[in-house]
Amino acid sequence: MIRHLLHEAGTWVFVGLGDDPQRTAYDQAQRIQARGKKIIPVHPAGRPVLGEPGYTSLAEVPVEPDVVAVYRRSEFAGQVVDEAIAAGAKAVWLPIGVIDEAAAQRALDAGLDVVMDRCPAVEWALRRNP
Repeated sequence: MIRHLLHEAGTWVFVGLGDDPQRTAYDQAQRIQARGKKIIPVHPAGRPVLGEPGYTSLAEVPVEPDVVAVYRRSEFAGQVVDEAIAAGAKAVWLPIGVIDEAAAQRALDAGLDVVMDRCPAVEWALRRNP
């Protein structure tokens, strides 16, 4: 499933992605974008990031995302996962340190793929060849 998401998912919404290149979300979005994926930033500021228009909420995103990457603290992850389910996402990705078992179960119950407590860059390096 991780290999499929990394290689086949075309649209990644990064919730918590602002325009600060020192933040992990920025680095990960830049890496995913460099691999030919469409990234969509969602952040309260709603500013463009990495050349893509920004949105202030997941509900504003005009397309159904393949993956919603949750770059928020664990206590906010459940709300974002619920919004991802409502937005028609196919998967949610909670990076290292972002853990919400109940939210992950809700996503699984809704038919989404779930990756939790994993780094996209590390997972990509482990699966370089499709």
